Amino acid sequence: MSATTNISSLLAQLITETRTDNPNRPALIGIGGAQGSGKSYLCRAFATAHPRIAHFSLDDVYLTRAERVALADEVHPLCITRGPPGTHDLDLADQTIAALEQADAATRTPLPRFDKAHDHRAPENTWPTFTGKPDAILFDGWCVGALAPSPDPTSLNAIEAEDTNRAWRTYTRDLLATDYADFFSAFDALIYLRAPSWEIVRAWRGQQEEETLGRPLSPEENLALDRFVMHYERITRAMLAGYHSAGWIVHLDEERNVTRIEQR
Repeated sequence: MSATTNISSLLAQLITETRTDNPNRPALIGIGGAQGSGKSYLCRAFATAHPRIAHFSLDDVYLTRAERVALADEVHPLCITRGPPGTHDLDLADQTIAALEQADAATRTPLPRFDKAHDHRAPENTWPTFTGKPDAILFDGWCVGALAPSPDPTSLNAIEAEDTNRAWRTYTRDLLATDYADFFSAFDALIYLRAPSWEIVRAWRGQQEEETLGRPLSPEENLALDRFVMHYERITRAMLAGYHSAGWIVHLDEERNVTRIEQR
């Protein structure tokens, strides 16, 4: 059985169970997993197959570049890189979820989108809309359900070595323990797609880039990607070690096939 079928069955089960207990509102399901694990693809496929399912992503609610520039000036230059905790507009995510929950049959709810090519939020008049009140809302993101890693004074990689006073690491960890924890706690169920290792995460991310570009990465692009994924390494490794609040763990092999599904 393919990964999509397994996870689709789990999603359908969780949505049915939640709707049975709470028939008047959409089920809110979060899907976490390392970069390249296939979470966005799976959510899009499920939403396409089930028209009463709304879907958007943590990647859709990045702070704008101008907002991250201000954050980099205020906290640490590493905050300029989008993706780690602190670089998302969780208020926008909350507002979108609330609008979907409060919709009636005729409501058209805009779903945020971020233009990665221009490193800016896409114009609101280009956002897709969901019509009506959904049966469920799927929300995916690499750190969905993540718990704050334990404080560690040692640098895990070259990026962290630039964070000499640990201001960036402290900032992201504190936000995971507060704002992000509060956001994740509102979900009816959390699923974690667990990669077999940190090393395969880098390989998956490289595959994504090559598929987007339609060609192999150059040596310079590979070096830039090596640096980029370092921003995610500490939290990703912590999640692999169990630092997450997901009630369901979908174990993947190196080809992203489901090997087993575990309920916590």
